[in-house]
Amino acid sequence: MKRVLLAKFLLWTGFAASYAVGSTESIDRRAVQDSNQKTAIPSRDGLRFVIDGHADYFAGSNSYWIPFLKSNSDVDMVMSHLKQSGLKVLRVWGFNDVNEIPTDGRVWFHHIQNGASVINEGADGLQRLDYVVKSAEAHNVKLIVNFVNNWGDYGGIAAYNTAFGGNATSWYTDKASQKSYRDYIKAVISRYKGSSAIFAWELANEPRCRGCDTSVIYNWAKSTSAFIKSLEPARMVCIGDEGMGLTTQSDGSYPFTYYEGVDFEKNLQIPTIDFGTLHLYPSQWSEQDPWGNLWIKAHGAACVKAGKPCLLEEYGSLALAASEASWQQTALKSKGIAGDTFWQYGDNLSSGPSPNDGYTVYRGTANYTILVTDHVKDVKKLNSH
Repeated sequence: MKRVLLAKFLLWTGFAASYAVGSTESIDRRAVQDSNQKTAIPSRDGLRFVIDGHADYFAGSNSYWIPFLKSNSDVDMVMSHLKQSGLKVLRVWGFNDVNEIPTDGRVWFHHIQNGASVINEGADGLQRLDYVVKSAEAHNVKLIVNFVNNWGDYGGIAAYNTAFGGNATSWYTDKASQKSYRDYIKAVISRYKGSSAIFAWELANEPRCRGCDTSVIYNWAKSTSAFIKSLEPARMVCIGDEGMGLTTQSDGSYPFTYYEGVDFEKNLQIPTIDFGTLHLYPSQWSEQDPWGNLWIKAHGAACVKAGKPCLLEEYGSLALAASEASWQQTALKSKGIAGDTFWQYGDNLSSGPSPNDGYTVYRGTANYTILVTDHVKDVKKLNSH
């Protein structure tokens, strides 16, 4: 997702409520088997993802905002609705970087200032992400957790540059920034190591290095993913890039080029990267919506060649279902594409509707019926064959 306005979000993040997610125990053998299956860490098998012991195609969505909610009941409601819908994977922001500690009570995770950083493990810090993970475990929803933003929303690379110096391109090689970034990664992973809820750890949201040689992001991704694997070897790791830099089936348009310093095919060969990610916003890339089908097919072919699955991790059109339904069908039919998570899920919270950036698909709407209800039915049909 390109840029979301923090101001809109701050209006409704101050609500607080708490209650524990209950659990039941049974000595029934089948229940024990189901429990054991659900605690398995998601993985990949060839060109498919494996969740709960099943190698299938999985559908999901994005909710950058859910770790910043202060209402446990809202978190549980969203997770319950996701479970009911059949959406299995939810991508969330595992970062919230600030250069100044907020005084308005909003959530923050990582304070970076004057060359130093502090990780907030308090009630307005990572304890909020703790509850998201806890609720996801209870509802058997799997999370992709991202560690930094290429864009300025919720801090991101810009916050590191403010604290340590540098710019958007030097960040990938700046020793002080990378140390702080890794310290944060280690702190987050240590909280959820072994959790059944974590689908994958993700290096960054849409990393770019405009004007850089593609070796810059390649070396950063290789080194960082190896570091993450050293902390939790069994967990899947992905980059979180948009899929730019691709020669397979390229039409020569901007997203296929290496202009942003990204080489999708080369990065996918990194041994400690488990699957490829691609994002799709034709209108923001000066392309027409039908072009998205080519983008999906091209990445599917590249992933088949690499022997790794691809996730259509973000996709959005201001026309919503009018464009996105076609992309979903293409993804389902494209070998190498193992799942999709649309941008973004919308729900009615205790504080009002969740954020709407124009791409939001709200539960209960006509677009939701097409892009969620009907799509999940198609996914089930595909998996049953």
